[in-house]
Amino acid sequence: MGSSTLPEVLEATRAVLFDFDGPICDVFAGHPAPEVARHLAETLAEYDAALGSKAHGTDDPMEILRLAPQAGEPALRAIEEELTKAEVTAVKLAGPPVPGAVAALEAARSPGRKVAIVSNNSTACVRAFLMLHGLRHLVDTVVGRAPYWPDLMKPDPHSLLMAAGQLDTHPYDCTLIGDSVTDVEAARAAGGRSIGFANKPGKERALGDAGADVVVTSMVTVAEALG
Repeated sequence: MGSSTLPEVLEATRAVLFDFDGPICDVFAGHPAPEVARHLAETLAEYDAALGSKAHGTDDPMEILRLAPQAGEPALRAIEEELTKAEVTAVKLAGPPVPGAVAALEAARSPGRKVAIVSNNSTACVRAFLMLHGLRHLVDTVVGRAPYWPDLMKPDPHSLLMAAGQLDTHPYDCTLIGDSVTDVEAARAAGGRSIGFANKPGKERALGDAGADVVVTSMVTVAEALG
């Protein structure tokens, strides 16, 4: 973990990039990820039985999306479309935003700063949640995963670079707030900073070891520092 403090990181930030699943929303809180993964594995098995069997070994829908290209383009398209539908359904059942998330989004929009959400979830899913909770006006742009290109999901910096371009901000002036090692890795690859959100036990060390500039355990802490 870097030696920077949260205020120091935010002082140097012109654009705040929020990961979605974790810092803003617990996407699968009401529609459990293992159920979604099981459905995707069954779908994948229709195209490639062996790959479908392998997919049944994970409860992470994103990992099944990463597997899908091995079964060919029709399989990839089917998995992408089924996952997007499941995500949109899930966010409608996910409940309210993560505590402190709305305050953090509001505070991030101080004069001179811009706000984006960059996510491995679909853009449709993120936008559905923002609209449902009346938050769309707090976000300048949303960059979800590139459809049918799972290799471009974080830790690839693609979504961060896209967001920086849309915000007309250099990547090194951006700070990503994320709860996974892949978020930290993507920020480093883009040349920007990262705030690790340790929302579960054990994450503080993992995020720090991955190179997060600073690690927090509450989005309320982020909101207060941004304010």
